[in-house]
Amino acid sequence: MTVNVRFAPSPTGRLHIGNLRPALLNWLFARRQGGKFLLRIDDTDRERSREELADAIQADLTWLGLNWDLMARQSDRFERYAGVIAQLKVAGRIYPCFETADELDRRRKRQMAMGRPPVYDRAALNLTAEERAKLEADGRKPHWRFRLSDGKTSAWDDAIRGPQHVDLTSQSDPVVLKEDGSYLYSFCSVIDDIDFAITHVIRGEDHVTNTGVQIDMFGALGARPPVFGHHSLLVGADGEALSKRLGSLSLSSFREAGFEPMAVTSYVAAIGTSDPVEPVASMAALAARFDLAKLSRAPARFDEKELAGLNAKLLHGLAFADVADRLKTVCPGADEQLWQAVRGNLRVLGDVAQWHGVVAGPLQPEIEDSAFCAVAAGVLPPEPWNGDTWGAWTGAVKAATGRKGRDLFHPLRLALTGQEQGPEMKALLPLIGREKAAKRLMGEKG
Repeated sequence: MTVNVRFAPSPTGRLHIGNLRPALLNWLFARRQGGKFLLRIDDTDRERSREELADAIQADLTWLGLNWDLMARQSDRFERYAGVIAQLKVAGRIYPCFETADELDRRRKRQMAMGRPPVYDRAALNLTAEERAKLEADGRKPHWRFRLSDGKTSAWDDAIRGPQHVDLTSQSDPVVLKEDGSYLYSFCSVIDDIDFAITHVIRGEDHVTNTGVQIDMFGALGARPPVFGHHSLLVGADGEALSKRLGSLSLSSFREAGFEPMAVTSYVAAIGTSDPVEPVASMAALAARFDLAKLSRAPARFDEKELAGLNAKLLHGLAFADVADRLKTVCPGADEQLWQAVRGNLRVLGDVAQWHGVVAGPLQPEIEDSAFCAVAAGVLPPEPWNGDTWGAWTGAVKAATGRKGRDLFHPLRLALTGQEQGPEMKALLPLIGREKAAKRLMGEKG
């Protein structure tokens, strides 16, 4: 059996870190199983869906390396959904309802006041043909509900949570077609999963109840439901829900901040699992170690600081060949010698430009002790310089001034780089060169 999975975002907002988890888990599962990954744009909400947001979804997934084998849009399939609606009408599995949203709200409040669950009471099924005709003549347009199986419990063996069940008598018959003729995505999703032969649906645990309802829809359409797996949701480092902060956690914001895509995917794939949080070299390597059995039932903690640390760690391990092409854009003057010197101090790749400015100049030095720096300038060795020059020179400065430790090294670093800390000076000094070093030590811009 070929494994087919899907990621089905709605183009009503930007993808955020919470969306990435199901997208990534589905992609990794498909690639590990040699299966296919479908990107389905759930754009049944015609008022809120935006084409630019659909484009942004594709751009974010492409940046992260989550390529898809097939793409579909629900808005292209309305004719198919209409055919299924007609089929279910004939079968008596959907029925028209004429209550307004306000009427339904008042009814729910009355039920709750009496201590009853706010489940739709199927009052519309008691309407006579004459009553329905009168409502329509009065301008009422019906919405249509799917009639859940009476007295049934939907049960399944969840690929992550184990045996699960939903008592359908505790659920309202779901609306599948609104008064304005628009379809509900959860209904369309069942049809799509059948038509695209989806074998596994991996999504958040907030969909567990929805899954019970959808399993009943699969049965009404004579189809076998896919295997469902419901993963835990993301929480912040403090254990609180991320829902109020998702706007600041969009995938585009991480891209704009300079995060490496492999750092983001390595991190999101690891949190909430038994795998260590560590940089992984490629998406293929990430897929090779993926296993649904590693997912914990506990909430997965997302910590931006931990992600930033992982991003830095990934950069520190990259060879020049891994970044050479991107450096042409980020910092055209960067070469392999500079990369080797500064990569261990990078937070994001763009930081290379800062260190290129330090070594290439012009830079206004910070002089902590002008007399000491003048002595240091006087014992600068002749070029060519290499990795041993810093040690030889500071040895000469120590002999001339009697200084050692921080008193020796700190004022030299400040004068030469204008920074309190940074890459090893033995690597930076040859890049700065004797002429600029002499100027800076004398307090001149160089």
